Amino acid sequence: MRLSYRLVSGLLVLASIVGMSFALYLEHVKGLEPCPLCIFQRVGLMAMGLVALIAFLHNPVSNAVKRFYAFLAGIAILWSVGVAGRHVWLQHLPPDQVPSCGPGLNYLVDALPMKTVLQEVLSGSGECAAIDWTFLGQSLPVWSLVYFILLLLVCLWQLFRFYPVFKTAKKRV
Repeated sequence: MRLSYRLVSGLLVLASIVGMSFALYLEHVKGLEPCPLCIFQRVGLMAMGLVALIAFLHNPVSNAVKRFYAFLAGIAILWSVGVAGRHVWLQHLPPDQVPSCGPGLNYLVDALPMKTVLQEVLSGSGECAAIDWTFLGQSLPVWSLVYFILLLLVCLWQLFRFYPVFKTAKKRV
């Protein structure tokens, strides 16, 4: 069975919606406040979902455009993989090496240039090292990393898989 490009793009959109829905459920129903790294992970997930939605709606015929969309979606989710990896690393630091808590993300965005905000957030803080939720003995950033890696593999498969070339018949004049 051959999975169509449009179907896989739709599944990536659905995966983005499911991931964001779960994040919002944990935030608004379970009361887990997202740390700055969690918020940055969401940005990559939403960007991948947006690119996949555009690819789904456009449903390009050109293999080059299909690969371009897959590349953009892959770059977006690669951002989330990197941030989640950093988050997991922070959670596994010895307690004496965990960075101290800094100001909140809202303050950073209001007071600092975006480049400095990115540097501050990606360096992590004490709140990012806290483990507030676990499932099967693993923290939320670990499960997020696994989920993002699976989505990255799908994006890479979309990028490198074989697409049949359809030749159009030329009209004779």
